[in-house]
Amino acid sequence: MAIILGVDPGSRITGYGVIQCQGRHQLYLGSGCIRTSSDELPDRLKQIFDGLQEIIRQYQPSQFAIERVFMAKNADSALKLGQARGAAIVAATVAGLPVAEYSATQIKNAVVGTGRAQKAQVQHMVQQMLKLPAAPQADAADALAVAMCHYHTHQSLVALGGRASVRTYGRYR
Repeated sequence: MAIILGVDPGSRITGYGVIQCQGRHQLYLGSGCIRTSSDELPDRLKQIFDGLQEIIRQYQPSQFAIERVFMAKNADSALKLGQARGAAIVAATVAGLPVAEYSATQIKNAVVGTGRAQKAQVQHMVQQMLKLPAAPQADAADALAVAMCHYHTHQSLVALGGRASVRTYGRYR
């Protein structure tokens, strides 16, 4: 049985989703958003770090997965997103969690079946696959999709090789 924390990083809104996996079953444990309240980037990064540390304490995940940075048109936005990812990754590593990362295309492909899926499609599939009464908020749905992608990837590697292990910073071997 594994508890996976998935994170959709953002400097203003960071989504998180927690699922429990056993065999082929995925159970929804919780999700939400860390909404930063400061205009100062260092304060927002601390809020992300502190918020994820609290979520880690609450749910006690054994695995952590995060969305990779994509190439943004605005360099400043890409840098801030990278820093938000860094705050999230540090929160996971401080807690001793292995970190895995996935591209948006990998995540959408694992959950929807196409790497070009729209946000509404991701929300719908997350709702259906986790048997939720309503679609989660977009950032939370993306984070749940990250966790689900990690689970599917892990299961595939186990099926192919008998076992999967996570190296530091989440590259499977």
